[in-house]
Amino acid sequence: MQNGRNLNRRDILSGALGVATIAPSFASGARAQGAAYPDGIIKAICPFPPGSGADVKIRFYSNKLAEKLNATVIVENRPGALGYIATEYVARSKPDGLTIYIAPGSSMLASAPYFFKTLKFDPINDFEHIALLSFSAFVMCVSSAKPIYSVAELTEYLRKKGPSASYGSVAPTSIAFGETYKLRFGLEAENVKYKEQGQLIIDLINGSLDFTCIDIITVAGLIKDGQLRPLAMSSAERLKSVPDIPGAAEAGIPGLDIKNWWSVHVPAKTPKPICDRLEAVFGEIAVEPDTLKFLTDNGSDPMVGDAKATRELLIKDTESWREYARIARIEPI
Repeated sequence: MQNGRNLNRRDILSGALGVATIAPSFASGARAQGAAYPDGIIKAICPFPPGSGADVKIRFYSNKLAEKLNATVIVENRPGALGYIATEYVARSKPDGLTIYIAPGSSMLASAPYFFKTLKFDPINDFEHIALLSFSAFVMCVSSAKPIYSVAELTEYLRKKGPSASYGSVAPTSIAFGETYKLRFGLEAENVKYKEQGQLIIDLINGSLDFTCIDIITVAGLIKDGQLRPLAMSSAERLKSVPDIPGAAEAGIPGLDIKNWWSVHVPAKTPKPICDRLEAVFGEIAVEPDTLKFLTDNGSDPMVGDAKATRELLIKDTESWREYARIARIEPI
């Protein structure tokens, strides 16, 4: 990570702005930018393909944002490389509030230093962190065609298959869960990485894969229809929004507690009045009745937090991911 370089540069800039002859001019310009916001079409960048669980959630929040700001907000999908492509794009975008990142900050930012050998963005200092929205967990699933009804039965099944066993992944959370689970029980299942969730789900249902850990939003309908069978959540405890699926600890996987928290970010140096406006708007959106219903319907619990809380959680979770990466022996790509 390159925190030191970016932080020092920002500190120097902050010091310069403290000079009396410069500060008034800057404050006036910032107020003007805030008053005019938004002065164009807002792009919400999605790190996954259209129709994915992430896409569904981002489109919901984008529609709410458009209503609040009386603005046009479009969702732009930039999938690939475990979210790296979308995250770097936001980091390098113009800091004018017209490019926003509504994303799972836990896996797109906090985990990034441990999944990529070289980062062209600083997850902490190349963004302004706006607000927390919600949290969920991934769900461990098997095909309903397999006679597997618990984590214990899956573990025994995989142990018998040995190195011919496999699981599918499309996101850092999938890999962290799968590799930690394997390590806990000494399993040899191969990690098959997918670019899109659609093909992974097809292969899981037809038996080409033995299990996966995937966004609950994506597979909720398939679970309800009986095509997939959930065995455990990636969080240690049950989610209030998904009370029928046991948490990892209850299901028999000790020491596993991976939550997928969602947050809002914009490029670093976006003017503070714009950041403050977005923080206030997303704070309102996060607690509205239709938002809470949407979260419950899609397997998420509310997690409301301001800019300060978002940054603090990101720093804390970055350290948590360091430990997950070590335990799971994740090799950066």
